[in-house]
Amino acid sequence: MRRWIFGMVLGLGMMGFGMNGMAVVEAQPPGQKVGVSPDVAADYIHAVIQANRRIYAETIVDRLEKTETLQATENWKDEGSLPLPAQFLSMSAKMSNERGVGMRYRLMSLWPINPENSPKTKIEKTGFQEVVNRPDQPFTWLVQMAGIWYFQAVYPDIASTESCIHCHNGHPDSPRHDFKLGDVMGGILINLPLGRRVQKTEDQDFLIPPEVVTDYVHSVLESDRTVYSKHVVDRLQKEGVIQASEFWWMENGLPLPAQFLLNASRLVRKKQMGLDFRLISQWPINPLNGPANEFERLGLESVAIHPVRPYIGQTRVGQKRYFQAIYPDIAVAESCVLCHNQHPDSPKHDFQLDDVMGGIVVTLEVQELEDGR
Repeated sequence: MRRWIFGMVLGLGMMGFGMNGMAVVEAQPPGQKVGVSPDVAADYIHAVIQANRRIYAETIVDRLEKTETLQATENWKDEGSLPLPAQFLSMSAKMSNERGVGMRYRLMSLWPINPENSPKTKIEKTGFQEVVNRPDQPFTWLVQMAGIWYFQAVYPDIASTESCIHCHNGHPDSPRHDFKLGDVMGGILINLPLGRRVQKTEDQDFLIPPEVVTDYVHSVLESDRTVYSKHVVDRLQKEGVIQASEFWWMENGLPLPAQFLLNASRLVRKKQMGLDFRLISQWPINPLNGPANEFERLGLESVAIHPVRPYIGQTRVGQKRYFQAIYPDIAVAESCVLCHNQHPDSPKHDFQLDDVMGGIVVTLEVQELEDGR
């Protein structure tokens, strides 16, 4: 039984996951509560943040610094360069936080270049110190603010690329200049609202509705992809610095925005934690990205007509129950429109900005509780 501790460390576990293309939508039995525990929800959110961060830092920044002498710099807007990985995450977090889904996240450090990224409270500072000492697990706690309870978690932000180390060690405003690969350089704070009434007992069973958790995951995905499409791909292509290409690894280019998401999806899938996401479309360039079943076909039709709401359903595989949500994949950048309209294998060549080009399927494992527990 999981123990809820206020202001103390909670152990977080990962769940197994090995399925794709679910077709059967199952109703929730009467008297049964279905959802995701706050610690697992935070795991899901962090997995997406970390996967996108790794793709950007390793596949884009480090690779292009070595092969194309394209640097990531603090003044990227004026210098025709890439945003620093920390700037990329901060822009994405700001965009996601402004969506108003409830969940918020941010990057912080005990040694921040920007003082705004310092811990804001004593418990945040304690949490960061704990993940420095024990980087194999997050530090989590419950806190009440203005009568509402929140679940908060700090995950270690570990130096995995040379670009992160060089930036902090060489920056004149950095309070620390001796970071090495593998060091904890900062933390990612995730904040989940739970509501006004949370029972504080050891056998507390609190589940966040699955449709809320998929909204959280989608918010991170959409924000990261928008930042990448607009502030990296579109900007650098317009400035004539570098091109995005389907064969980016051979041509020393940028991955297409769709490839950015798909590469992050592969990293998350490898964790086998109960979370998956992927792109699908009624007009896929790659036939493998078409709808895999009736649920996905109906979902694509629904979000094309009603793009303000996801198409949702539940299914069971063996003893595990899964929740799925299909969100509209909207053309937010010119690079997305041009790629599909000009590609010889595209079934549709008249996309415009803000069109629904397909869907993002988010699938996650949910827990079941009988009412009264």
